[in-house]
Amino acid sequence: MESEYPPIADYGAIGNDNRCALVSREGSIDWCPFPHLESPSVFSAILDADDGGRFAVSPDEPFEATQTYVNRTNVLETTFETDVGTATVTDFMPVTDGGPRYEGFQRSLFRTLECESGSVDLEVVLEPRFDYGRSETDLTLRDAEVVASGSGEPLHIHLHGVDDARIDGDRAKATVPLEAGESAWLCLQHGHSNHLSPDEREEILAETIAYWRDWLGRCEESAGELFAFDDKYGDVLRRSALVLKLLIHDGTGSIPAAPTTSLPEEIGGDLNWDYRYNWIRDAKFTVQALYNVGQREEAEEYFEWFRQIGHEEPADIQPIYGLHGETELEETTLDHLPGYRDSQPVRIGNAAADQEQLDIYGTIVQGIYETIRYENGLSDYDWESIRALADYVCANWDERDAGIWEFRDVRHHFVHSKLLCWVALDRAIQVGEEYDRDGPFERWADEREAIREAILERGYEESIDSFVQHFETDEALDATALLIPLYDFLPADDDRVQGTIDTVLEDLSTDDGLVYRFANSDARPKEPGAFLLCSFWLVDALVLSGRLEEAESIFETVLEHASPLGLLSEMVRPDGTLLGNYPQAFSHIGLLNSALYLASARDDVEEFPPEELAEGASAPLFRRHGSGS
Repeated sequence: MESEYPPIADYGAIGNDNRCALVSREGSIDWCPFPHLESPSVFSAILDADDGGRFAVSPDEPFEATQTYVNRTNVLETTFETDVGTATVTDFMPVTDGGPRYEGFQRSLFRTLECESGSVDLEVVLEPRFDYGRSETDLTLRDAEVVASGSGEPLHIHLHGVDDARIDGDRAKATVPLEAGESAWLCLQHGHSNHLSPDEREEILAETIAYWRDWLGRCEESAGELFAFDDKYGDVLRRSALVLKLLIHDGTGSIPAAPTTSLPEEIGGDLNWDYRYNWIRDAKFTVQALYNVGQREEAEEYFEWFRQIGHEEPADIQPIYGLHGETELEETTLDHLPGYRDSQPVRIGNAAADQEQLDIYGTIVQGIYETIRYENGLSDYDWESIRALADYVCANWDERDAGIWEFRDVRHHFVHSKLLCWVALDRAIQVGEEYDRDGPFERWADEREAIREAILERGYEESIDSFVQHFETDEALDATALLIPLYDFLPADDDRVQGTIDTVLEDLSTDDGLVYRFANSDARPKEPGAFLLCSFWLVDALVLSGRLEEAESIFETVLEHASPLGLLSEMVRPDGTLLGNYPQAFSHIGLLNSALYLASARDDVEEFPPEELAEGASAPLFRRHGSGS
């Protein structure tokens, strides 16, 4: 079974606007929903190697393959070497300002086939399986075009560029023979069929490459110090920035946690979730990362997305929303799909949207707090939201909830949830006083102090010299305790913070510093893989503590666990196997923010810790001598 499923690290991601596909090193598109990232899949071989469907291009004889991105882009190249020749398949989803002539081509996937040397016969296999494979596939030939549709499906796909295609049941096949210097194009279009000339296809590829490079160039111009932080990190930072841009929903500014569903947290396990949604708690870290890598426009669009959510009645705010703002995210299982390497069930939708998670209120207030530092102050609109959220926290902070890890079978007084409730009130007070607003500051201050006392008295366990997962335990550890100095709840040099860091290193980490989310928890035993975002939290806490050599060593260790293309998953096993949905936005956000912490600690930085950290910001703004803020 394992051999039928490539390792997660063997996949590259391509996409545009609000679409994404995964392409294996063997040239097979094994995951692709259409027309949107959160739509039902057309290809899902990554969840069912036999019947999930794929769009594959590879030599018809044994080969060795490598993948790389076209420099500074999200255009992917897969190169095949056989005994008789070498060929490269270039995969991309177009991003172009080509005007009405190219309207609709955003919902297309292009594959350019080129032979560099010798001769190579490339086999093309098209196996669409609409609606996660729940629809019967109907294929027809029309001139040099394959048309595919699913039973009951209103839309269809068209494959252009296969002159000798043949239908074999529910799949189409073709062979493209190429000699050195020859090329061919395949264009898969969803919901429309427009033929392009060779010059037009080349123009779309050139414009797509130029788009990514121009966009990254603007990031470097705005945040050049970050990308010049260190030559050995520069390429990794650029790739993380490109991953974030790839995942941003162009129409709404929302960002999914990942473009996939049900890639498992444990091979053969049942912790398989749909991550194609926007989590509110990602807001604060996302805003920081977007601004600090120069993605100001994207940061503002994202802020507007969750700013509107912050104006809902606090009790109605969900932890998770659809990318278009949907609130109904009913979770169902696709029992006909065996899952990646027999990891069942495969889920679509996410029931965590209905959970009570008290940390989200602090997340929203912190997100506003972060953003107004880049904008023109605090608006009445945002102050209204902050007041409502702070009042709600005052009334509800001492309730149990599902916590940041969205446990489905336990409710506790989680320390992290209380910490974020404290953040909500602390930032509300800071912002209100700074901008001379009216509010019940005395009540907020009283409740803030009550939360602080509860965390210090019930959330810290002297016997293990560490903060714990929740108030009802004296042994359950949780990596979220690393956030305590990041939110300025306690200074980094506080003995309790240092004790927590050391306990995490000793009891919650691998030998090289990769951090698990939790241990000794009544919710679940210690997990099979380390959580990459938690590892970046450890880096940040170590930097704030002045333990820079340890921080940099762990940072470099995490980078070693990226895929060959520089992509990060959610989790990684001690043997290096990537786990979970992929590529994971939060992991790349953590990487970017940790790079900022490390950059801030360099000797030529104006001050360290930066003033912004002392003010309660959970990641530094980059500031060097002679540069603006």
